[in-house]
Amino acid sequence: SGSSDPYCVVKVDNEVVARTATVWKSLNPFWGEEYTLRLPRGFRSLAVYVLDEDTIGQDDIIGKVSLSRQQISAEPRGVDSWLSLVPVDPDKEVQGEIHLELWVPEQGHPRGLCCHLIEARDLAPRDLSGTSDPFARASCCGHTLETAGIKKTRFPRWDEVLEFELAEGEPGEAVLSVEVWDWDIVGKNDFLGRVEFPLDTICTAPTKGWFQLLPFPSTTEDHGGQLGALRLAVRLVEDRVLPPPYYQPLIQLLTEPILCPGQPPTGTALAVLEEVTSGESRQDVATRLVKIFLEQGLAVPLLDYLTTRELARTTDPNTLFRSNSLASKSVEQFMKVVGLPYLHEVLKPVVNRIFEEKKYVELDPGKMELSRSRRVLGRISFKGSLSEARVRESSLGLLKGYLGDIIDAIVGSVDKCPLLMRVAFKQLRRRVEERFPSAQHEEVRYFSISGFLFLRFFAPAVLTPKLFSLREQHADPRTGRTLLLLAK
Repeated sequence: SGSSDPYCVVKVDNEVVARTATVWKSLNPFWGEEYTLRLPRGFRSLAVYVLDEDTIGQDDIIGKVSLSRQQISAEPRGVDSWLSLVPVDPDKEVQGEIHLELWVPEQGHPRGLCCHLIEARDLAPRDLSGTSDPFARASCCGHTLETAGIKKTRFPRWDEVLEFELAEGEPGEAVLSVEVWDWDIVGKNDFLGRVEFPLDTICTAPTKGWFQLLPFPSTTEDHGGQLGALRLAVRLVEDRVLPPPYYQPLIQLLTEPILCPGQPPTGTALAVLEEVTSGESRQDVATRLVKIFLEQGLAVPLLDYLTTRELARTTDPNTLFRSNSLASKSVEQFMKVVGLPYLHEVLKPVVNRIFEEKKYVELDPGKMELSRSRRVLGRISFKGSLSEARVRESSLGLLKGYLGDIIDAIVGSVDKCPLLMRVAFKQLRRRVEERFPSAQHEEVRYFSISGFLFLRFFAPAVLTPKLFSLREQHADPRTGRTLLLLAK
């Protein structure tokens, strides 16, 4: 069809940790999905694979982006850019570990090297059965020895000792290379990974342990973006979490202006935090503040404090809460934490119906597919395409029907709206009335609430239901267009 059905798989050290939804029939997919992964301290790399989902047969791998821990750590603010996809070479797609014991006997002439290949685990599956037939191959000083192969397993146990004779003058710069392969009766064997050891380190002290299998040294060339590119934002945050008592002084400092409101408002910790918080970190700060104050039972007073400060700075009511200030971000995060079950109850029935019906909706004449819309609108005509007016009329009727159901669901959900949200907005309305008391500003009290409730809560959820867990998959292009028009 000239398009793909792409999705992404995220791997940390070759272990799959996340999978995005599929974006159907698109060469320019938008996922917008965010994952918080708790990683082991010793992790080495993060890789994102882009695949094309196929209903028949195996999914096709389009390409991948790999980032080492060092690459991510080198950017304090994280990696955020377009990164070219590179081909996926099966010889480099390795995983698993090998258990080895290496030593040079003190006795004997000529000197020898003993390589005890004990076992391996979590090897990559190379056969249709989902397993492999692994054997190990060790090479040193121009000599190569192999273990026996073990059938149909990803966790082989060889327990074999391979012995090499070291020439005079060794070790020098010589290395011992251990490779693991999948034996195939037809065609060439499949590479499963390798590990290398300088001989001088083995001669100095015996080596024993589990070692991660690595790919062949990379020779990947720049493919000039011919496979496409992936926009990726990755940030590594290393937190050291202490026992709760250590955080009490900070919590007291943050809650002080709310529990003791008599202080000068400009010198409080919250006021200073608001002034020094940059636009890039405002979302993170708001998220943490809301969680802290919810735990303390002070979320509503926090929002009252922040919104009151913003009201005091606002002279034009038309711009009220339109910026991404700490107050706006905190209210937005508060609604997501407190109101997500409520959002699901209100919107899910209508959103599910829109996904299931897949009706053709378009108001822009430049984007109308008139010959196609005759078919999808269910009208039988032998006189050719529908007119723009008929498509527009049908689309307008469908949009009004969906929108009416959404509005009815919201208006009828007063009793279901969480008490904390209702109390917070009641307090906000009171503060707005105090700041703009004149009759000409009578509607500002409502706009201030609807700006949050609709622009930052209901409308984004209608636009991208997947990001609010209303659906498991992203919308196909036709349904996505309907959702965009509804959100607008």
